[in-house]
Amino acid sequence: MRAGLSLVPPRERKPRYTALALWHLLSLDAPTVAALWTWFVARCCGVVLPWSAPAAMFLAVWMLYATDRLLDARPNAASPELEERHRFHHHHKRAFLAGIVGASVLLAGLLPQIAPEALRLYALLASLLFAYFFLIHIYPSNSASVDAHRLPKELAVGVFFPAAVFIPTVARAPGLRLMLAPAALLFAAVCTLNCLYLYAWEHPGSRAEAHWTTRFATQHLPALSGITVMLCCGVFALEPRGVAMLTLASGMSVVFLLLLHWQRERLSAIHLRAAADVALLTPLLLVFLLR
Repeated sequence: MRAGLSLVPPRERKPRYTALALWHLLSLDAPTVAALWTWFVARCCGVVLPWSAPAAMFLAVWMLYATDRLLDARPNAASPELEERHRFHHHHKRAFLAGIVGASVLLAGLLPQIAPEALRLYALLASLLFAYFFLIHIYPSNSASVDAHRLPKELAVGVFFPAAVFIPTVARAPGLRLMLAPAALLFAAVCTLNCLYLYAWEHPGSRAEAHWTTRFATQHLPALSGITVMLCCGVFALEPRGVAMLTLASGMSVVFLLLLHWQRERLSAIHLRAAADVALLTPLLLVFLLR
């Protein structure tokens, strides 16, 4: 018997991820949602977008989310408070950095095909987003009291994400801005609820360190979801068919998020996180209703 071999520690096996988990870990979830909704908003309004619009949206959002997760993992990658997506990005940092560089080159090649008005709106949105990134990453505060007064990420996503999705359509059809305002606000509510559910699932405790708006919202998620669904129903009944389809998709997403919340104990953390973004892919269920 070769007893000496028993002293050799077993080799750690690399975790095996499902396709759904990899979709989330590779930061492909948010870009998929953004590209789909960019196309869906235009399609519901009868606006023809070039393929470059959703493609550029996908690349830009992927770069943003991948960078955000790399920055989140930068100070203390071994911290138990970090989620699996942060550790995954840290362990594959070189590959993600190379991907970001490649995506930026592709995005630069697509920019000439984007409508000039859309580029101006995106430039304004990007400047505001950079200021937000500067506050939370480049110039972090060591004071919890100061952090508690900053715009929470849940609300920031609810502002920036829908704005980026609706810009290609309103840039090509400015006359639709007022008509699309209710649908845009409801989609903003859906994006905010998505982040709030994720925060509640990942922080089941007191959440004392969170912004007061986040603490309040996470304590009343079913009620806020119900209000949002009722508002979607109201807009669906009053608005033209195109806008009605947008609000129907938003309402369905909220219902799916609420169902996930009730069944959250049956899913692993990583699959629950990915499923929360799958809940925002409701436009795929409504494609057959579009002309």
